Amino acid sequence: MAPSMPRVNALTVADLRECLMLGLSDFARAPLYGLFFGGVFAAAGIAIVLGLTAWDMPWMIYPFAIGFPLIGPFAAAGLYEVSRRLEIGRPLDRAQVLSVIWAQRRREISWMAFVMLFVFWMWMYQIRLLIALFLGRMSFSTLEKFATIVFTTQQGWIFLAVGHVVGAALSLILFSITVVSIPLLMERQIDFVTAMITSVKAVIASPGPMLGWGVFVTIAMLVACAPFFLGLLIVLPVLGHATWHIYRRAVPVAA
Repeated sequence: MAPSMPRVNALTVADLRECLMLGLSDFARAPLYGLFFGGVFAAAGIAIVLGLTAWDMPWMIYPFAIGFPLIGPFAAAGLYEVSRRLEIGRPLDRAQVLSVIWAQRRREISWMAFVMLFVFWMWMYQIRLLIALFLGRMSFSTLEKFATIVFTTQQGWIFLAVGHVVGAALSLILFSITVVSIPLLMERQIDFVTAMITSVKAVIASPGPMLGWGVFVTIAMLVACAPFFLGLLIVLPVLGHATWHIYRRAVPVAA
């Protein structure tokens, strides 16, 4: 018998504010875990930026940095397990936490990872397409030249406008299907399609607060990426822990 669709609750701005405070509290209670998972995500960003530079594609750093936060929810999976253990009073044993994360490779969350990476790939592909459409005849061998063309020419302004509109649409889609789906998949035995539908229902139940949270997360992650991704050491764990508490309030445990 297939599991029933999880019930969702409407959230308020006050709920989100309290969840953010709980996220800060969880980070303060287990800072080493937060710094570790935030550091892994930041190191991945740094490695890709260095790779783009080595491959003579520094002009791709800006669109990559804009799209990189799209896969943040998956990177925060370990933080959800830490928050879950803090919530129920279980010890934060490093081997057990990592083993739970490793075990997800055999569960439905691996399909969610595929979905998120596919959307990220779509983001990077549409950037290259828009560059070919609007900036194809211009030369920008360095990040500085790319920035000059983008911010000082009419074609560059059109590229920015269209790119950000498309990016906003992709971000909205990804946010809607992932805001609670990954912690839901980690805790319950359901399929990834049901988890995505539940996540979308949670957004529909609280459109204003949820979309506001999505904008807040996007801005926070972009700011965190600015100092060479080092801000992610703090921002990612706080937002990851907060997301667990949002999931707890948005998708109550069945009676």
